[in-house]
Amino acid sequence: MKVILTETIESLGIIGTEVTVADGYARNYLLPQQKAVPDTPQNRKKLEQAKAKVELQIAKEREIAEEMAKRLEGVSCQITAKVSEEDRLYGSVTVNDIIDALSSQDVGVEKRMILLADPIKTIGTYKVPIRVYKGVEPEITVEVVGE
Repeated sequence: MKVILTETIESLGIIGTEVTVADGYARNYLLPQQKAVPDTPQNRKKLEQAKAKVELQIAKEREIAEEMAKRLEGVSCQITAKVSEEDRLYGSVTVNDIIDALSSQDVGVEKRMILLADPIKTIGTYKVPIRVYKGVEPEITVEVVGE
């Protein structure tokens, strides 16, 4: 089903774009939550009229994201964990551990924003990207040290 997004959704696109999604996803989530409208000539015409407002909102969202990226750029967090004799962790450092370490520094990020491909299993210093907005991904430094 083709829909026009009325707000930016990370996995689909930015506000005002026309996307094709599964019928059930559109009927059960996007349309009831008013995150999208059906792709009809009337809705497309309304979108064209509101295009300037939409572009202004996109610019504002991007500006806020770039401001947040500047604040995140120099952030560093230290996580302590139990290690074996070979400098391997007994557990692993996951996204939740990074969120806890950042929240103790009053840096608020959501779980879906942290782009950690695999859990960290050895001590060391790692660069972890944070997706603030589409195309805006500053990196934070995560230092894992042994107890």
